[in-house]
Amino acid sequence: MKTFIYMVRHGESLKTEGDERTRGLTEKGRSDAHIITHILKDEGIDAFISSPYKRAMATIEEFAQSVGKEIVVFEELRELVFIENDQIMSDNELYPLVKKMFSEPDFSLPGGESIRICQNRVVRTMQKILEQYRGQKVVIGTHGAVMTLMMGYFDSQYDLEFLLETSKPDIYKMEFQDEVLIETKRLWGTDLL
Repeated sequence: MKTFIYMVRHGESLKTEGDERTRGLTEKGRSDAHIITHILKDEGIDAFISSPYKRAMATIEEFAQSVGKEIVVFEELRELVFIENDQIMSDNELYPLVKKMFSEPDFSLPGGESIRICQNRVVRTMQKILEQYRGQKVVIGTHGAVMTLMMGYFDSQYDLEFLLETSKPDIYKMEFQDEVLIETKRLWGTDLL
């Protein structure tokens, strides 16, 4: 039985307010969320799932509302915890850290989690989603690192290099036969807009 998972990486988000969990979308991020709705509106989505982080939920919220669906929040789909208390890190700090973490999967900062721990958490959750929503089309509001770790579990081409080439937002349609990944297509791109 085929199941389709639409990984929707969140849109552009301000790093000047709140913490990692509460920061929302920029004006561009909100505008891009409207484009996501347009791109996916004819896909026949059955369910919407999201990370509990505000920016991930906000990116798919308009789309879910437009088809009369609720967003089911999975705490386990939260972003990789880079540092204690979900503190915001600047891109200048974050990108070297992410590269180090991908090269050393057990490394973490104090109060943070390693790539290995995060991947175990999110892959178990993805497996539950594939079982619970078997045969359906599911949008997942997610984050770059978490999306890469889930996709990379099923296909090793989704690695650090892939993560660094993704955009905010981004959309990947994954086709599964039972729990085997058959095909992945990128749906976000200038040719679709």
